[in-house]
Amino acid sequence: QLQLVESGGGLVQPGGSLRLSCAASVFALDYYDIGWFRQAPGKEREGVSCISGNGGNTYYADSVKGRFAISRDNVKNTMYLQMNSLKPEDSAVYYCAVAPKIGLFRLCVPSTYPNWGQGTQVTVSS
Repeated sequence: QLQLVESGGGLVQPGGSLRLSCAASVFALDYYDIGWFRQAPGKEREGVSCISGNGGNTYYADSVKGRFAISRDNVKNTMYLQMNSLKPEDSAVYYCAVAPKIGLFRLCVPSTYPNWGQGTQVTVSS
């Protein structure tokens, strides 16, 4: 069964940085589209950043564009979300997700991703 294990969350001050990691128990990560999502209390889960299996297409939510960067290491079968210049409104539970690649860039919305990690808490506060 495909499993995703997240790490890297924590408490940081505004303006700080975190790097989230997600290790995937897959044969080859390059056969999967990957995404990072977040959900704040009382809000719907939203797409933060997604990247296609071949790395050719990348999406960032407007709220994080220029501050966050998604990447993947297909040798280690690990995906990352580098978060810089963090703001209090970035506080949420962050989830990684994967889906078999479809060739075309899938929508970076939760409903298009069938496989999810357990989530890791990110809190940005003074």
